[in-house]
Amino acid sequence: EVHVVESGGGLVQPGGSLRLSCAASGFTFSASSMTWVRRAPGTEFDLVSTIDPIGEVTVYADSVQGRFTISRDNAKNILYLQLNNLQTEDTAMYYCIKGVFPGGPLRPPGQGTQVTVSS
Repeated sequence: EVHVVESGGGLVQPGGSLRLSCAASGFTFSASSMTWVRRAPGTEFDLVSTIDPIGEVTVYADSVQGRFTISRDNAKNILYLQLNNLQTEDTAMYYCIKGVFPGGPLRPPGQGTQVTVSS
């Protein structure tokens, strides 16, 4: 059973930074692409970033390109997301999921971590 625990969210001012973590278990993490998605209140899930199993290929949503960095530690089964230059529109609950996100409805395995950007 896929089990993930997201952490690292918080309240920051515009321009601030956060580092999110996702501790994974229950599957072969090092053989799995991993994805961060987010959902703001009243909206659908949006892709944030995806990373391939060995961390060589990354994909970012246009809205976060150049500000966010996805990475992973396969020895520790942890996925990361570095969020820099945060903007108010980045406010959302952030979730990590196994595999890729094709869009549409989603039932993420974890509880997510809240990122709030406000002055």
